[in-house]
Formats: sequence, C-alpha cells, structure tokens
Amino acid sequence: MDIFAFPPLTLLLDGAYNALHWLAGLLEPVADGASAALAVALVTLLVRTFLIPVGVSQAKAEQMRARLAPKMRELQKRHAKDPERLQRETMALYRDEQASPLAGCLPLLVQAAVVGILYTLFLRPEIAGHPNELLTHDLFGAPLGTPLLSAAGGGIDLATGVVWAVVLLLIVIVADITRRVFRPQVPAEGPLAAPGMLGMMNALHYLTAVFAVFVPLAAALYLVVTVSWTLVQRALLRRRYPLPS
Repeated sequence: MDIFAFPPLTLLLDGAYNALHWLAGLLEPVADGASAALAVALVTLLVRTFLIPVGVSQAKAEQMRARLAPKMRELQKRHAKDPERLQRETMALYRDEQASPLAGCLPLLVQAAVVGILYTLFLRPEIAGHPNELLTHDLFGAPLGTPLLSAAGGGIDLATGVVWAVVLLLIVIVADITRRVFRPQVPAEGPLAAPGMLGMMNALHYLTAVFAVFVPLAAALYLVVTVSWTLVQRALLRRRYPLPS
C-alpha cells in the first residue's frame, strides 16, 4: 500500500518537491551541479532554526531530569516490586515538579518526518504523477537518490565511494565528540549500572551512521548537518542550563 497515494500526503509530498526543486534552481548559478545538495543543507538549517525554541525546552528537560534523578532512584528502590505504584508515583513526581516526562521529544518527531520526506523525494521516480527531476542531481558525481547499500550492490564508482566515505566519517566524528562531551550520568546502582550497559549507551551515538547507509545520499546529507547542529547547540545550551553536580 502506497501511503502517499492518500490525497493529503500526495499534496504534502508534491509541495515539498516543488519547494526543494525551486530552491535547487535558485542555487544553481552558485552551486552548479551541487545545487540540490546545497538546497538539502539549507532546508536542514531552516528546520533546525525553527526548532531552536524546542531545543531550549529539551535542555531544560535534561536539566530537570538530572535534578530529579535522586528522587527517581529513591522511588525505584521503594516500589521495585510494585510497577504500577512506581508508575503512579513517578507521574505524581513530574506533576508536582510541573514537568513532563515527554519533554524534548518534539525535535525527534520533526526530524523523523523531514528524513522520511527526503527519503521519499529521492527514491520515487514520479511525484504526484510527474517525473522526479531531483533524481538527476548529484554531489560531486554521487547520485543524491542512491543509498550506499544500493550503490555498493551495483558496483560503486570512485566518486560515489569518496563522497559517501566523507559523509559517514563526518557523522562518526560528530558522534564520537558527542559521546565524549556528553557522557551519561550513570548511577552506582540500578539497571544502568549493569556491566556492558554503559558500552551499549555509548554505541547508540553511532546508530545515525548505521541508519545513513540505508537512506539516499540526500537524506544522509540531512543527517550530517543536523547532527553537527545538534552538537553545537547542545554545547551552547549546556553552558546556559548546566546539570547539577
């Protein structure tokens, strides 16, 4: 079943296509063949700029969770054998603190939607019944509409291999810096203190690089820009909203 055959989603996808195609045409005198790639980067920056207020809320939520962590550990010890009571007490704690356990989830939802749209735009040969001209664009010879796995399966050329290597390397470098700078605060007791759990938590930073090999190059470019933005934004907001010692 093609969900984009549903009229509202067809209009959404066609609107996104027209906007990105128009922006790529506008940038063509400056970026030439890389105009669509530059358009994807600019759209990413626009989305992240729009999400700055939400990023601030996310930083406040992280600060709040760190502040409530001792109380949460106390509740987990007290009601370890009564999950329903633990859930009620946890919700009561957040309510008393005028906080939400879901605070900061909006950026993830918005980014998932944007990646989904880019994924679709650079895979479908037709958009709303007309040819998809975005698939004719590339970045230094690497097609924007081809995932790395698909390119490797058909015999990858040097230009495509180099572009993808740079993209994945950038994602991994940003992930490693994020892992080192924002080390999770693991309690001495509890499930997070189990052997290997910290290593698993650290490995989660690199999932973006794994995900990137399955999506078209255009979506991978979005991931490069957004993880870099996230790192810088988190560093700045951490200074503004430091975690309790």
